[in-house]
Amino acid sequence: MEIDAGNQAAEASTSEDAAPKGKKEQRTLRGNRSREDLSPDVQEGPQKSRKRRATRPAENGLPPVHLGGGSDLLASGSPRHDILADPVEYPARDAERLMETVVKVFCMHSEPNYSLPWQRKRQFSSSSSGFIISGKRILTNAHSVDHHTQVKVRRRGSDTKFVASVLAVGTECDIAMLTVEDEEFWEGLCPVNFGELPRLQDQVTVIGFPIGGESISVTSGVVSRIEVTSYVHGAAELLGVQIDAAINSGNSGGPAFNNRGQCVGIAFQSLKHEDAENIGYIIPPPVIQHFITDFERNGRYTAFPALGIEWQKMESPFLRKALGMKEGQKGVYIRRVEPTSPASEVLSEGDILMSFEGTDIANDGTVPFRSGERISFSYLISQKYTDEQAKVRLLKDGQEMTLSVNLRAPHRLIPVHIGGRPPPYFILGGLVFTQVTVPYLRSEYGKEYDFDAPVKLLDAMMHEQALGKGQHVVVLGQVLAADINIGYEELVNIRVKAVNGVPVKNLRGLMEAVEACKDKYLRLQMEYNQLVIMETQAARKATEDILTMHYIAHDRSEELRSGEPAGSQDE
Repeated sequence: MEIDAGNQAAEASTSEDAAPKGKKEQRTLRGNRSREDLSPDVQEGPQKSRKRRATRPAENGLPPVHLGGGSDLLASGSPRHDILADPVEYPARDAERLMETVVKVFCMHSEPNYSLPWQRKRQFSSSSSGFIISGKRILTNAHSVDHHTQVKVRRRGSDTKFVASVLAVGTECDIAMLTVEDEEFWEGLCPVNFGELPRLQDQVTVIGFPIGGESISVTSGVVSRIEVTSYVHGAAELLGVQIDAAINSGNSGGPAFNNRGQCVGIAFQSLKHEDAENIGYIIPPPVIQHFITDFERNGRYTAFPALGIEWQKMESPFLRKALGMKEGQKGVYIRRVEPTSPASEVLSEGDILMSFEGTDIANDGTVPFRSGERISFSYLISQKYTDEQAKVRLLKDGQEMTLSVNLRAPHRLIPVHIGGRPPPYFILGGLVFTQVTVPYLRSEYGKEYDFDAPVKLLDAMMHEQALGKGQHVVVLGQVLAADINIGYEELVNIRVKAVNGVPVKNLRGLMEAVEACKDKYLRLQMEYNQLVIMETQAARKATEDILTMHYIAHDRSEELRSGEPAGSQDE
C-alpha cells in the first residue's frame, strides 16, 4: 500500500501522475498543491502500521444490502431515528443553504527540510475545502493546513478572502479547526447540522472545490463500507466510511451530507488501485465529534488514546486450550505491553483480554457493531479520551479479573510526526546528529522509504518499543567534510548507541554527553559496533569554521538551545 501527497496542484500534476505501476494500492489525501516539482520527501508516505496490514480485499461484486433496523453504534447502543426506509429528499432551497456552508481554504505552507534541519523548503500554496460549524468555527483536513504560514478562506460566490487562524490540528484524525476574526465573514452564515453514522447503501453528497475549476462541485454516491480504516496522514486506525462518490484533489475537508441535509462526514482520502475505481473515504461523525469535544474540554487537541498493547488473534483451539481458556471464553492474546503506557502497570505479556468497557471481544479481535456487523475492538478505545479510565476483563494466570486502565496517547520510538515543530539537530566537528522520524525517513529515502531505508532503522520503526518517555532513535545523519573528520565522510544515517560509554537516550542526551566529555578523545559507539573517534577539543574548535563554511547559524536547533534537561520533552 502506498500513500501519496496531501495537497496536489490545480494547475500542476495531480497525485495520479506519481502513481507507481503494478498492482499497488494507494490512498491519496485530497487537496490542491501548487508545486509541479513535488519531491518524494514532500509527500505523505506510508506509516508504521502499513506493513502489518494486508492489502484491502477487492469488492465481491455483490450489490450492497440495505440493513433495516439496528442501531448506529454498538449493538447495545441507542437506535437510529433519523434514517427512513426510503430516501428523504431535501428542497432545493435547503440544498442552496448547504452549499453556503462550504468554503474554499487557501494555505501557504513552509515545510521543514528534515535532511538539512537548519533550513526550510521553498514556500508553496494549496487549496482545499472546509465548512462552517457552530461557534464561528470551520472544519477542514489537517493535511490541508500542514506546516501552514498563512491560511485564508473564501465563501461561495465571494471574491474576498479572509485571513483565518488555526485553533487546533488533529494529525491522527486528519481534522483541523479554523476561525476568522473578521465579523463580515460570518454575516448570513449558518452552521451545518451533524447527523449520525450513515448506514450501508445510504446516499451521500460530497460538496467541495476540487481540481478542474473555481466554482463549487457536487458529487453523490452511496456508503459501501464502514470499518476501522487507516488514516494515512497520521498513521492512525480509526473508524472510516467508504463511499463511491468521486473525491478528487481539492475535495479535502469538504462535507458529506445525507438526504436529510445533515453532515455525516468529511472527505479526506481516496483509494487508488488499478482494479478499483471511485473509492473515497470520509471521516464519520463519531470521529468528528471526538475531535470537537476534545478541543472544547482541553482547549487543545490531545490526540486519540491507545491501550498500549500488541495482541494476537486466538482463533486456534489448540492455542486457547494450551493457555487455559475454558469452553465459551473468548479474547485476544497480549503479546507485548508498551513500557511507556499506563497499561504496563496493570497488563502483562501473556494476559488474555476478554472485554473492554463491558463489551466482549471475540477471538478474532472484533466486537458487535450495529445490526449484523462486527468491527475491530480498537474502535471502542478510540471512543475514549486521553487520561480516561476504562474497565477491562482479563484472564490472568487462569483467573478472570476486572481491572481499570488509564488511556493515553502512544509514545513511539520513531514518531510519525513532531507536532509541527522544526526537526532537532546537533553538529560537532561536521558530524550532524538528528532524531529519526517518519518524515525524516521519507525525506532521505523517498516514498519507498520502507523498502530503501536501513534495515535496523526500519526494524526500530516497526517493532522496537521505547523503554521510557523521551526516548528516541538518534542517528549520525551526514558528515560535513572537513579536516577534523577525515575518514568518516561517507557515514550516513547510522544509529548512535553511546557516547564514551554513556547510552544515548535521545538527541539532547547525546548533546549533554558530548558537552560533558573531559577526555582527550570523544568516542561514539555506533550501530553494528562501528566506532567514531575524534579529538574532543579539536572537534569543538573546528565546529565554528564548519558552520561558517556551510552558512549554518547555530550548531544546534532552537529546541536544544533551551535549558531543559534530557528527556523532558516528548512528542
